[in-house]
Amino acid sequence: MDYDIIVIGGGHAGCEAALAAARLGSKTLLLAISLDSIAMMPCNPSIGGTSKGHLVREIDALGGEMGRNIDKTYIQSKMLNTAKGPAVYSLRAQADKARYSREMKRILENTDNLHIRQAEVTDLTVTGGAVTAVVTDMGIQYQAGAVIICTGTYLNARCLTGERITLTGPNGMKRSEALSDALGRLGIKLLRFKTGTPARIDRRSINFEGLDIQEGDAEPTPFSFSNSAEDIGRQQIPCHITYTSSGTHGIIKENLHRSPMYSGAIKGAPTRYCPSIEDKVERFADKERHQVFIEPEGEDTNEMYIQGMSSSLPADVQLRVYRSIKGLENCHITRDAYAIEYDCIDAAFLKLSLEHKDIKGLFFAGQINGSSGYEEAAAQGLIAGINAVNMLRGKEPLIIRRDEGYIGVLIDDLVTKGTKEPYRMMTSRAEYRLLLRQDNADLRLREKGYQAGIVPHGTYMETEKKRKDIADEITRAAGVTVPPTEKANAFLAARNSTPISTGIKLTELIKRPELNYTDLKELDGGRPALPKAVIEQVNIQLKYEGYIQRQMKQAEQFAKMESLRLPEDLDYNIEGLRLEARQKLNDARPGSLGAASRITGVSPADISVLMIYLERRRRAKDGE
Repeated sequence: MDYDIIVIGGGHAGCEAALAAARLGSKTLLLAISLDSIAMMPCNPSIGGTSKGHLVREIDALGGEMGRNIDKTYIQSKMLNTAKGPAVYSLRAQADKARYSREMKRILENTDNLHIRQAEVTDLTVTGGAVTAVVTDMGIQYQAGAVIICTGTYLNARCLTGERITLTGPNGMKRSEALSDALGRLGIKLLRFKTGTPARIDRRSINFEGLDIQEGDAEPTPFSFSNSAEDIGRQQIPCHITYTSSGTHGIIKENLHRSPMYSGAIKGAPTRYCPSIEDKVERFADKERHQVFIEPEGEDTNEMYIQGMSSSLPADVQLRVYRSIKGLENCHITRDAYAIEYDCIDAAFLKLSLEHKDIKGLFFAGQINGSSGYEEAAAQGLIAGINAVNMLRGKEPLIIRRDEGYIGVLIDDLVTKGTKEPYRMMTSRAEYRLLLRQDNADLRLREKGYQAGIVPHGTYMETEKKRKDIADEITRAAGVTVPPTEKANAFLAARNSTPISTGIKLTELIKRPELNYTDLKELDGGRPALPKAVIEQVNIQLKYEGYIQRQMKQAEQFAKMESLRLPEDLDYNIEGLRLEARQKLNDARPGSLGAASRITGVSPADISVLMIYLERRRRAKDGE
């Protein structure tokens, strides 16, 4: 059976990869160990969050599905970090996890050019340095021009709860056993990582009285730029907050020797930024308590997710730990917490397109690349799907630079720097985060999605109209002068703003910290009626104009470094380069001088040597 593209795995990376390839017209097959695991949320039942919300909105801007799906299936929506600047605003939505999975499966099943099948892939066929087929556990071979591996945490997975070890994938799903061996035979380096999840608790056994309530936003912000608040408005379900106690910490300390993390049973590298409760108690011994979120897993279930309480302690200890927390004194656990170990690859052996450097047509996306999180996985899946199609059609790959998107930061970090532990996206990783705000993802990336062929023409034109409306209103506002009238100064005094004695540009008033574009409507009689999204952009672009321009200049310098391409076959045994730099560069084979500068072990002096060498090489080639 012949396909253009085969996607292995039906998680968040696999779904985006398969949809992208099929929507671009390629005959696509998605193979999953269980079709019940499609878009499953084995851990946190939410989409978005700090920096992750940026990724979801970028996925939407590029034509992906995650944002649209969570808009249809969320049960609570909240914009985080609103007390800070817009660069770190991050949208997060609590999902009805069962509905999210069902709806994504429905989308896959009804997408042209896309076939889904339940099967475990056990081997890959590579001929002449290119992948040509996959083989399933039933001995069936499927031919393909490209294969995208999106196996998540299933490769040689094992789950640990205290002394109990089960050879399964997440949520008790069947694990993938043979594919790791197949990758090893192809010379692909494997790493061993570890993550985990907290227990689920029956809602009826929780005493919510006295717990802090966390409501969603009264006016929800959509993830998809194609939706408005009115489109997605619905009754939201509250979450609750409680805290661990000294009793909690005491129980954990008494039983640390029974935790696989401390007994030595776990060998995989743990995630630094989502530690287990055992790790929190040990690493932050000075803290008297830790925050715990109680979050519903859906509208039609009583299971509650206990955020902040990931653990691999034995089941009997877990029950004591949870019952030592206010509100959970009589809780009934429906699913025990567990740690999970799994195989993943060293993503430093991938190109920025997510294609393997040595095996043509073999792409990797998601947690198999060492990342963590649904959002990071979906972003990689979308890029891998687009680039697999581009590879087959002889087109240049879609590469998002670090100054263009969080997706670019994510992939560049994984590929250029590699990772020794599960990688998590954070706003602090983005050097140009004032430019890469979640609110302007469509303005930054919609055109790239359109050029890639995945964003419809009508959607692209809507974004271009929005861009024009923003520019026109900024130009108009810059021409408005507010006179020093009694009305104007009364308005300013009411907002603790300095009065004016001469006329002042409206744009200068907008830049005052205590004022904004919306407030100043009272002093701006010629203002046109504009959509909320346009108003938001006008306010941000004017208020932060100086900072934005400064960062744009920095990004321009970065882009120049990225434009200096390095030949794939360049031998870095260059006189003047330190030995470590030669080894690192020969292993990584970076695509640009900018990428070379970000490799650990390559110094600024090495980059200077490399620049001089490239200039000499260019002159020799041109006969100068």
